[in-house]
Amino acid sequence: MNTPETPNPAHAALDEQHRRVVEMVHCYAESVGLSREQTYNAERKNWRWKNGSANIEVLIDKLNFSNGSRRDYLRVFSPLMTIPTNNLLAFYRHLLELNDSKLGVKLTIMPNSQMVYATYERDIKGMDYSELSTCIADLEYWADKLDDELKAQFPNLSN
Repeated sequence: MNTPETPNPAHAALDEQHRRVVEMVHCYAESVGLSREQTYNAERKNWRWKNGSANIEVLIDKLNFSNGSRRDYLRVFSPLMTIPTNNLLAFYRHLLELNDSKLGVKLTIMPNSQMVYATYERDIKGMDYSELSTCIADLEYWADKLDDELKAQFPNLSN
């Protein structure tokens, strides 16, 4: 498999953008007082840190298509809470309403999971540092705010 470390000539521009975005994420972490060593896991190719009560994870994911093309996208997410066992209709409605008002952050549930996440995704094509830092900072803000609010509003009464 081709990665930015083993370039595919057909993806040279995309590989270069990937390298630039990796460096931008490192720079963002450093701008908020974290080191590369504290945040980056080279084996998993992701960054992790806390912002308030929120656990933040950043990665650059790849979609490889059968025609040989590829799209790389920034993925920033944070677990917010476990799906409650009660009041599910109101809970899911509230999540959908929040999706309508939180500046590009979407609330998701990953397949085979009982965890609700705040998630931000964007293709890295054309991304600059200003946009990247805004996306990550927005996700950090909403994750730190929403994890507490959702847990208070929808306590899991089975625990």
